[in-house]
Amino acid sequence: MAEPRAAAVGPGRAQSAGGADGAGAGPLLPQEENGVDGRAIRVGTRRSQLARIQTDSVVTMLRELYPDLHFEIVAMSTTGDKILDTALSKIGEKSLFTKELENALERNEVDLVVHSLKDLPTSLPPGFTIGAVCNVIGTSSLRRAAQLKKKFPHLEFRDIRGNLNTRLKKLDEKEDFSAIILAAAGLKRMGWENRIGQLLGPEDCLYAVGQGALAVEVRAKDQEILNMVSALHDADTVLCCIAERAFMKRLEGGCSVPVAVNTLLKDGQLYLTGAVYSLDGSDSLKETMQTGVSYPHQNEDGPNDDVQHVGITAKNVPGQAQEAAENLGVELASLLLSKGAKHILSVARQLNDAH
Repeated sequence: MAEPRAAAVGPGRAQSAGGADGAGAGPLLPQEENGVDGRAIRVGTRRSQLARIQTDSVVTMLRELYPDLHFEIVAMSTTGDKILDTALSKIGEKSLFTKELENALERNEVDLVVHSLKDLPTSLPPGFTIGAVCNVIGTSSLRRAAQLKKKFPHLEFRDIRGNLNTRLKKLDEKEDFSAIILAAAGLKRMGWENRIGQLLGPEDCLYAVGQGALAVEVRAKDQEILNMVSALHDADTVLCCIAERAFMKRLEGGCSVPVAVNTLLKDGQLYLTGAVYSLDGSDSLKETMQTGVSYPHQNEDGPNDDVQHVGITAKNVPGQAQEAAENLGVELASLLLSKGAKHILSVARQLNDAH
């Protein structure tokens, strides 16, 4: 997960992106072993165009793996889709884009839900788990503004809300903005690569925890669905996201404070860079740590099969590697906290709440 994750988009060009990380599903589980023969599998999603494109990509992969199953997409609006005149960091709701979908999952109205992983809190509601992590998307945030204010103090930053279509329309039709910063992966999903004026790499702008990854959320006790979606796991992306989510959870961060990461898995080593920023970018802490994640996969029967790591159940990824990734995130966060990260985040949270 080391490719550029943000793009600066100027007005009036056709539409771009920075790369999807990791591709390829985990080991295919034979359909007869999943116990879902004859069922119509209902897949929950948000109504936005990007959400539908992402959900369609997950359903396409599932149909290729399980051609005899029928998949039905159930679209719905979420709180975050309905409140468009307020910055996400001001709303104060942790599940802006997930609550309605999780309610439907709890009521058995859908069997699985496709989210942008960055929209899911690091602690999921009881009874739910992330059964698959695959790739690609993103949104705008305090995190980007804080980093770019530090690097480009002469620029003025303003909030902009709405889905990709809405934000690009605001850029093209109004004179309020000279450019907007969007997730490159989301633009790529939409096929709008020619809208990108400049890609921002990690040296310019670290990304959000889970940025670019797709999460398939399921009921933790629904073994049939959990077994089915586990074939979608991308092992590298799983380990990167576990480290990032553990980092965020230890910091007790969220959308109301600027916390950013960059993760790279290379030659069996997982590298995690994490940073915290004041709202204006003038105060910051940034460190990098690494750990080895090359462990053989062991087939173990029993309750340990379904151990969650920061909300993720990854049966096809070695448990020791997942533990190492989670410990890496915790240790990096602890290092930043020892250097004063808690104060920076507390001040940022107080200022954001006061504005």
